[in-house]
Amino acid sequence: AHIKPDSQGGEPVVANGLALCKIHHTAFDTGVLGIHPSSLRIKVREDVLQEVDGPMLKHGLQAMENQSIWTPRSAAHRPSESMLEWKWRRFEQAV
Repeated sequence: AHIKPDSQGGEPVVANGLALCKIHHTAFDTGVLGIHPSSLRIKVREDVLQEVDGPMLKHGLQAMENQSIWTPRSAAHRPSESMLEWKWRRFEQAV
């Protein structure tokens, strides 16, 4: 997943990307979940946390709340904090 989309000036570089499955990629792109830029903890939108729908929602999205993302050891392969800050501001506006 691009952190900052091409359409918003994001570049196709490792620091502007996250390895996500299709479900989490879509949730990240649409603002259902965000990643705090300094703590690297996942935040799920409050209305999604309150929803009751079944095991996919419960285990696939709601259980991600406050989990930390894994990052590579090499700083060159980690997501850019400034890109995550850019995306986080948009996530907060959607909440």
